[in-house]
Amino acid sequence: MLASSCGDGQWPPVCGPSTGDPSILITQTQRLNNQTLLWGPYRPQVYFGIKPRLPDSFIGGLMWAGVNDYQGLQKNFRHTCEQGDEVDGYGWVQYDVRSGGTQKVADKGNGVDLVLEWRKVEGGQYGGHWGVRVKGTPREDAPKDVMTALWFYAGLEGEGDIQLVNEEDYLGLEGDVTLAGQAPGLGRFKLRITEGPETNQHPPQEHQASLSKPLDRTLYKAFILPFEQIWKTKDILFMHIQGNLNKLMKEFGRENHPPPWDSFTLGNEFEEGNLHMVQKTFVGAFEFDILYTSGSAETSMTSDLLTQKITELKETFPMRFSTAFNLQAPFNTPEYTEFAQTMFSNLIGGIGHFHGTALVDRSNADEYAEEDEEFWEGASAALKNADVKTEGPFSLFTSIPSRPFFPRGFYWDEGFQVLPILDWDVDLALEIIKSWFSLVDEDGWIAREQILGDEARSKVPSEFQVQYPHHANPPTLFIAITEFILKFEAEEKKNRASSDTNLHIGHQSQQILGDSDISSDVRTAHLSPPLAINFLQSIYPLLRRHFYWFRRTQIGDLKSFSHNAPYPKEAFRWRGRTPTHCLASGLDDYPRAAPPHTGELHVDLMSWMSVMTRCLRKIAITLDTAHKNSAPSHSEQQSPYEEDISTFIAMESRINKNLDALHWSPKENLYCDVTIDTDYEEPVHSCHPGYISLFPLLVGGIIPPDSPRLPHLLRLITSPDHLASPFGTRSLSPQSPAFATGENYWRGPIWININYLVLVRLLEYAKVTGPNQKVAREAYLDLRKRVVQNVYKEWERTGFAWEQYDEGTGEGRRTKHFLGWTSLVVKIMGMPGEVALVQEYVDWAI
Repeated sequence: MLASSCGDGQWPPVCGPSTGDPSILITQTQRLNNQTLLWGPYRPQVYFGIKPRLPDSFIGGLMWAGVNDYQGLQKNFRHTCEQGDEVDGYGWVQYDVRSGGTQKVADKGNGVDLVLEWRKVEGGQYGGHWGVRVKGTPREDAPKDVMTALWFYAGLEGEGDIQLVNEEDYLGLEGDVTLAGQAPGLGRFKLRITEGPETNQHPPQEHQASLSKPLDRTLYKAFILPFEQIWKTKDILFMHIQGNLNKLMKEFGRENHPPPWDSFTLGNEFEEGNLHMVQKTFVGAFEFDILYTSGSAETSMTSDLLTQKITELKETFPMRFSTAFNLQAPFNTPEYTEFAQTMFSNLIGGIGHFHGTALVDRSNADEYAEEDEEFWEGASAALKNADVKTEGPFSLFTSIPSRPFFPRGFYWDEGFQVLPILDWDVDLALEIIKSWFSLVDEDGWIAREQILGDEARSKVPSEFQVQYPHHANPPTLFIAITEFILKFEAEEKKNRASSDTNLHIGHQSQQILGDSDISSDVRTAHLSPPLAINFLQSIYPLLRRHFYWFRRTQIGDLKSFSHNAPYPKEAFRWRGRTPTHCLASGLDDYPRAAPPHTGELHVDLMSWMSVMTRCLRKIAITLDTAHKNSAPSHSEQQSPYEEDISTFIAMESRINKNLDALHWSPKENLYCDVTIDTDYEEPVHSCHPGYISLFPLLVGGIIPPDSPRLPHLLRLITSPDHLASPFGTRSLSPQSPAFATGENYWRGPIWININYLVLVRLLEYAKVTGPNQKVAREAYLDLRKRVVQNVYKEWERTGFAWEQYDEGTGEGRRTKHFLGWTSLVVKIMGMPGEVALVQEYVDWAI
């Protein structure tokens, strides 16, 4: 193990390698992460929106519409991703946050297929350059003279300025258009929108209006707006176009009104502004570049350099993808590889940077304690009269579930979404995790939905915008952090086996601090001991605070009823329950006890508490080991982590024992919620066979392979009468009276995140000799094929990944372009295609 030195009297103690001060490596790695992650399409709610990972800074984006007729602008205007847009599919086919990617939009409504080649170039001190090549091709079913108007905009949501460099020309701007600006955190920069190749064609000058505004030129308009209004670019453009239409109507009348391509135009007005728009209008195929040059770099961004970077990524991305995910049979074929690359690219292509205020009710109304009979009625009334305050602003760097429908951070989704990202780019995943836990408040609460700022709120119904500090959400990021620790331990083991650890660290440090390709080296920088320990030290106090918030606010009542529990404090209840929903659990309409009761206990929450305790135990052990290895051999100073280790070991044991004692139903042979029989005031099980019944198995580390409970849970998974469907594991058994009733959200449909957890556990049991090994192996191999084949089939049929899949037909349901946890199918494709019936070591305490 690496020898290191720790500062005395600090919490957490700061440890580093004795071979040198690690602070230089830590600082430089953070600088490199900031540089290579600064720019991105971090506005995933729009088809193409660019911004830096900075608050109140530059935003840019692209809007377009067909202009062959007057209805096109209203019916088929493209900017924000919408469920109802008439597109046959869209998204990134290859994408890497640090390098760039290729996005395609099959725009059926506008009769054009768009390809957006966005690339980054290292250089300077403000994230380097970037460029995007915009290419459009008429679709086969569209007329060859299809006309497309495109508007690119660049604005500042805070301090700084942007100016037009070209000479003013009220006919429009000829040649390339250049904007120059400066902003805090970006320094000076230039934007160049190129004219494009000579093959570009433009609408003919057939109407008198086109003589004063020929469309073979680039049109321009600047606007002065309040900072908080800059994001409303579609509304601003429409208001401007409406003003232009009014002028044209007054000048030409209805009978001689200009054609739509001459009507839907910018005004060629050259005032000062903090939002700048340029418009290009084409006939047929088109191409042009948008080139951003950082003034801190020695050379400029050019179209030739963009072409070079486009070629490079197309060559390197497949190789990196193959190394990261190593797809296994039968899913290592070209068609499945293309599918997997697209699924993963859209997951990380949905990463966004959000900044703004949040709406929170911290009134701590008495009704929120949910201690009275029919508590949900009082809580509902209190929610309607919430004392809503604006808090922040806050920033969040996060992936999202869905660009058109859920373009914001969801706490319980994020832990699943980070898992494939960890395989691709460890440091990127840790940046996301750190960003989430920077939002932990003084009490330890994190809002389950992060709806930051007016732009984010514009996509959310008002009744869901306010967050409540007594509502929890599944802490899935603890699974991701545990996965990081396992990766770190595996890397340490490999390095000890192959070479001296200090030499390895020195080499890695030299790579990061030297002149190598920083974007590749920094991706795994935090697998080196100084950086891994530093990350765990920084996040550990926040995780502890969050954990103890759960224990205080979601505690269950064991005192008031005759529960058969060996320990008096280890039981938990989600707050925010109603007779039909438990939104806090993430399994919204999954059937629970009816009606709700203050004495009920929830098996899924109990399982999550075990996950949190286990993760904290592992972190404390890792930090304790680093502390002891760094201490002088004669030191008798006690490690600051020893007490926590003892606490979490004991707590985890108590939780798991209470889980069995409270939640296992010998009658149903299921794990079940607990409620209170109001006639006898006694605890009874509330059993609805489905995902809830599996939670102690799903989260791992609770049910050993020789447990007498395991055969019953395997039967539940594998029985067609219960959860086994031809397309995956159902969320609820057809034997439940609640199956496919009401909203039918978590009452039967197949969810990929839970199917992933099922597969992970089946694979674990398949590797251990015993009476359950063969059943687990066959179930694993069968389920893996069914899940992947169905998600692929629906992607081929519809052009989209889906939020859930119908248990009877396999068809995608609910939200389309759901590339959050549905992208876990990529990790499933990388799981073994065969499992030998031999004994393997499995650490069930992990």
